[in-house]
Amino acid sequence: MQVYDTVNKLAEELKTSEEYKKLKQAKEQINMNMEYQTKISNFNKLRYEEQLSSIQTGKTNEAKMQEIQKLYAELIQIEPVKNYFDAELKFNILLADVNKAISEAVKDVIS
Repeated sequence: MQVYDTVNKLAEELKTSEEYKKLKQAKEQINMNMEYQTKISNFNKLRYEEQLSSIQTGKTNEAKMQEIQKLYAELIQIEPVKNYFDAELKFNILLADVNKAISEAVKDVIS
């Protein structure tokens, strides 16, 4: 059971990390504005659809990528949205680092 105790401790550490706190605060700011929520939702949907299409076809739709980049450039002009995207990126990097450390520790049995 020590592994589960450690996982629970890690989960608590993540929830008290600066990255988590900043993301939570940024998300709360976004949630107070329906327009921002809608814009981010539309952006994420467009990005997801392109990622899925790219995986399925093995090709990137350049026109759609330009549209996504243009929309992103517009969104980061909105300070709360920019803060949200920045906080989301930093938190995702933290999670990726944690996943990488765990994967590295057990790579001899999972590869």
